[in-house]
Amino acid sequence: MSRSIVRQSKFRHVFGQAVKTEQGYDDIRVSKVTWDSSFCAVNPKFLAVIVESSGGGAFLVLPLSKMGRLDKNHPLVTGHAGPVLDIDWCPHNDNILASCSEDTTAMVWQIPDQMGTQPISEPIVVLEGHSKRVGIVTWHPTARNILLTAGSDNLIIIWNVGTGEALISMDDHPDLIYNVSWNRNGSLFCTTCKDRRLRVCDPRKREVVAERMAPHEGIRPMRAIFTRDGNLFTTGFTRMSQRELGLWDPTHFEEPIALLELDTSNGVLLPYYDPDTNMVYLCGKGDSSIRYFEITEEPPYVHYLSTFSSKEPQRGMGFMPKRGVDVSKCEIARLYKLHDKKCEPIAMTVPRKVSHTLSIPLSSYINEHVKELPSPGCLGLN
Repeated sequence: MSRSIVRQSKFRHVFGQAVKTEQGYDDIRVSKVTWDSSFCAVNPKFLAVIVESSGGGAFLVLPLSKMGRLDKNHPLVTGHAGPVLDIDWCPHNDNILASCSEDTTAMVWQIPDQMGTQPISEPIVVLEGHSKRVGIVTWHPTARNILLTAGSDNLIIIWNVGTGEALISMDDHPDLIYNVSWNRNGSLFCTTCKDRRLRVCDPRKREVVAERMAPHEGIRPMRAIFTRDGNLFTTGFTRMSQRELGLWDPTHFEEPIALLELDTSNGVLLPYYDPDTNMVYLCGKGDSSIRYFEITEEPPYVHYLSTFSSKEPQRGMGFMPKRGVDVSKCEIARLYKLHDKKCEPIAMTVPRKVSHTLSIPLSSYINEHVKELPSPGCLGLN
């Protein structure tokens, strides 16, 4: 009887826990720009936060170990002539970060392990090709030196960062692009746009290969990300301005796999996806909670698991790559919640007894069981 009521899942009891106050990052003046980016990017070495700055745009980079109150003399990364709108760490090199700004440029930075005392104002490369502000920057997940930018000129440009040249320029979007997300091996990317269309694009063909009009009927901004099996997870609003999430098969876009209404808050839901657990974390701008769901192959396909709630609303959120979480403590994800003046890490943990039965070295187990993704090369553009 109970099996039909309680769905069996390894992640049913995952719980979120904020770190102790002294393990957070205080006195950070988070940017007040009204842009729907996460304002925060994190990797196993560094925490980067877009901050308030006079006379241009800047962001702060802190080593993860530098917890507590921020030193007033801690150097910023400055170089943009306008406010910084988005930042993204390179998945292949933890010291490389890309930023984009209202000044119509994107920049790539080399962050030293020891920051020193002087501001970093010289990027490795400046990418100039957009005619209006650049609001989205995202690295290719598997090919080195490939970076995608999207601007308010409705243009998507894919760059070779090594040479600073634009490899591909796509102008298929007639209106403002809300978000761009690569699939797992980087062969496709999906976009959401102010024209209310969800598109799947093939950069090698330089064309839109699938699209869906109004996956969410509301006119508020949407978000979309790829899941590990090639489906699309979307967040948006209903016609009555209720927040809604959806799961779609891009080869059969007529009907959703799942569509679920959530609540009547007006903050845009930022989805963060973990392909290892097939879980997605929803962080609403201005919310004080993080909801998390598991995506499965059996109905209703998107299963609500739980909610982490705290007192203060979030300005933005960073999501740690899996290689940066503490698996010895059964941690499966870590999010970095931005407040007005601080950043608070939140650990997502599976309550589980640690097994001591694994007697073979972990490296041997990985070599035997884990296969590498085939390298896509440099997007096949050489």
